[in-house]
Amino acid sequence: MSVHLARLKELIPPPSKRKQFDWATAEKKLGVTLPSDYKQTVEIYSGGQFEDYLYLLEPDNEYYDLVELHEERVEAYESLWEWERKPVELEELGSRIIPWATTDSGEYLFWLVRSGWEHDSDRWTVLINEARGDRWEHFHMGSLAFFVQALERKVSSDILWSRFPLRNHTFQQFIHP
Repeated sequence: MSVHLARLKELIPPPSKRKQFDWATAEKKLGVTLPSDYKQTVEIYSGGQFEDYLYLLEPDNEYYDLVELHEERVEAYESLWEWERKPVELEELGSRIIPWATTDSGEYLFWLVRSGWEHDSDRWTVLINEARGDRWEHFHMGSLAFFVQALERKVSSDILWSRFPLRNHTFQQFIHP
């Protein structure tokens, strides 16, 4: 278990119910090897909402499906980037983004996957896109490091909700019986 996952478990104790995930199928569809700390986090917390705001994406979720939202975002941005500026981080040939979280307000948190890094997810960094505009933020760290440091108020985003994180951290699990 990574130091960031251990810290997340201290900050927000995980629920007792767990789900199983078909990571091989999700990774095949995405064409990448997903970060191991992300997969461990999803396996421990499953689907749900952190801080009454942020949804961690997972495979095979009716509303917050990792693969489906990736496909949706790729299509949406291809159209948008005909008219809006593309983030400079994606100008490198072969670079792409994969969403790992979304928010109540419609912001998306992505992994930046540079060309040749598809199976080297320890090198992926975080890009955040505002809900209704072309503003992006880049954080030079992995998704779980970013999330934990945001909860600890060690890193902040000008795009995410000003009340994120909450003083008393919350998690609501979305597992159906």
